[in-house]
Amino acid sequence: MIEVPDQSRKLLMNRHATLFGFLCLFFGGFWLLGYCTGVEARKDFPQAFRSDEESRVIEVYKRVNEAVVFISTLSRPDPFDFLPEFQYREGSGSGLIVNAEKGIILTNLHVIQDADKVEIFLADGRNYPARLLGHDAEYDLAVLQLLEAPKKLTALSFGDSSQLEVGQRVLAIGNPHGLDRTLTQGIVSSLNRTVRNPNNYLMRGLIQTDAAINPGNSGGPLLDVDGRVIGITTAILSKSGDSAGIGFAVPINQIARILPELITTGRVLRPKLGWVLLDTAQGPMVRRVLPGSPALEAGIEPVERPVANIFYKGFVSDFNRADIVYKVNGKRVFSSDDVDQLVSKAKRGVPIVLTLRRGTLQGTEREIEVEPVLQ
Repeated sequence: MIEVPDQSRKLLMNRHATLFGFLCLFFGGFWLLGYCTGVEARKDFPQAFRSDEESRVIEVYKRVNEAVVFISTLSRPDPFDFLPEFQYREGSGSGLIVNAEKGIILTNLHVIQDADKVEIFLADGRNYPARLLGHDAEYDLAVLQLLEAPKKLTALSFGDSSQLEVGQRVLAIGNPHGLDRTLTQGIVSSLNRTVRNPNNYLMRGLIQTDAAINPGNSGGPLLDVDGRVIGITTAILSKSGDSAGIGFAVPINQIARILPELITTGRVLRPKLGWVLLDTAQGPMVRRVLPGSPALEAGIEPVERPVANIFYKGFVSDFNRADIVYKVNGKRVFSSDDVDQLVSKAKRGVPIVLTLRRGTLQGTEREIEVEPVLQ
């Protein structure tokens, strides 16, 4: 066994330490280079998997979300409200651009009703003043126009709500609780629903959906999966006031029929017969006819008849002679809502054929033609 001197041993150990340090530096440099290269490579990771349906929804949202506007309203307090806080009331809702060139926006009437100031916030974050072009209380619809519309706007195109099927997937974009351009999705839960709107009109033919709709969504678009407007969200059914999975939208086909008239004249003229109907066990009975109305001129007999003499002025009731509406244009009716719906579909200049029965369903039957007036 050969013994190494202490001085030589120290020299050898120093050489080993130097060699070890060099190796650590060498391999450490390679590791650091590999790590940095890996960091750069991580930037080019393949895109996360998305299903075809997800990709389609993402593409639709990117393409149409800037057509949805945020509507802010300010209303003066009631001057006869003696509560200690005398503050302006703020509100908000949604709307959609339907004409980019003219800056025309659709929304719900109840979003802007009674507001003293209306501001429109676009996707660029700026607010723009707007004027009211027209409104329709029956459809709860309002048409606004930007006073200083920017040059580049995104507008939505209309789909065909008559082709909707229960179970069809739909998208809703709006501003629930002030959260602008929020996307929710669901399905068409049912069709042809009837809901009474804030102006006490029965809105028929509504689309029911389970897409989440909350306060602030009102006036926003309901879209198909191609991004076409199939309805305007207008109401929810909820005990708490928040989404319970039961929302309603006015079909876009109904809106498209009256939109040109709203833009041109500011209102919608509908056929009226000038009568008041009363629902009874026998069916819809004519309660009263208005002076100078088509119903009066056609000789329709009401329950309430005006009486005027030197001793008495008012109405007397006579159910035995009153007319019951049995059919409208050959279609059997069972309520005043049925009658109103059929009358509202009357074409201009075309008389409506009414089948009436006197007093009861077993009473004398007759047919008359009445041409409604537009009001």
